[in-house]
Amino acid sequence: MTEDTLGIGDLARRTGVPVRTIRFYCDEGLLEPARSVGGHRRFEAAAVERLELVRRLRGLGLGLRSITDVLGGRRSLDDAVAAERTALDRELATLSWRRSVLRAVEEAPSRLDLLSAVQDGPAAREALVRLWEPMTAGPLPPDTVRMFLDIGAPVPPESPTTAQVVAYAELVVLAADRELAVGLRASTLVAHERIADLGALHGSVGEACVLASGAVSAGLPPAAGPALDRFVAAHATAHRAVDSVEFRRALNRRTAADRSPRMRRYWHLAGEVTGEAAPMGVAHTWLLDALAGSVG
Repeated sequence: MTEDTLGIGDLARRTGVPVRTIRFYCDEGLLEPARSVGGHRRFEAAAVERLELVRRLRGLGLGLRSITDVLGGRRSLDDAVAAERTALDRELATLSWRRSVLRAVEEAPSRLDLLSAVQDGPAAREALVRLWEPMTAGPLPPDTVRMFLDIGAPVPPESPTTAQVVAYAELVVLAADRELAVGLRASTLVAHERIADLGALHGSVGEACVLASGAVSAGLPPAAGPALDRFVAAHATAHRAVDSVEFRRALNRRTAADRSPRMRRYWHLAGEVTGEAAPMGVAHTWLLDALAGSVG
């Protein structure tokens, strides 16, 4: 056996990997040596190539479990590298977020209390998701739920500016406002049980918001027109009603909470976070203001 195999010292010299590290890899199952009569580890020649592969993968930052899976054929190298890159992307996004939070506090120490609640971007988003998830009650398609949450609870930017982390912190504060939450539920969930197709309603309202986005981007004041007509028609269809002055007045009363100063501020901040010229929430508020104007 000894003539055709390598001792641990020989393997270390051939690969440049310290003996202590080779012992560790053996204990972890990355290398599978035989034992001599005297109990010493002996390695096949193929162990050189295997150990060099382990060294390269460790150099890329892959964990021992991933490397074991690759060596054992349970996972492809491409998959393991892609998973490591994804994990690194998340880590870099976390560090970028923290750096911007620290910079924002450095610029204005008075922001410390505000920003202490958003040290972790994903956790901060969860606070927004908790506000909006109840609004997705009902038989909604998954794509509609995802769109609803993406609008109301925007994903933290990967490389945020200080203004964006401050805006996100203010969103979290607003999301914890019970009065805002109660108003949202009152305007969003009212009569849901009488609407046969909530997905169609949200889709049609979204179309109306897209029609209004041009006016919002141009800074035009809310006014009657195709966008408002599409918005009212969406609600009228959902409630099996017709567009009339009476229906518009009822819709205006029902959505009054969505025009509150808190909600206006919320959508303004959401726009700062996403950087959109005409955020969906702002376009929706524009339509509500146009509706209010149309009924006097």
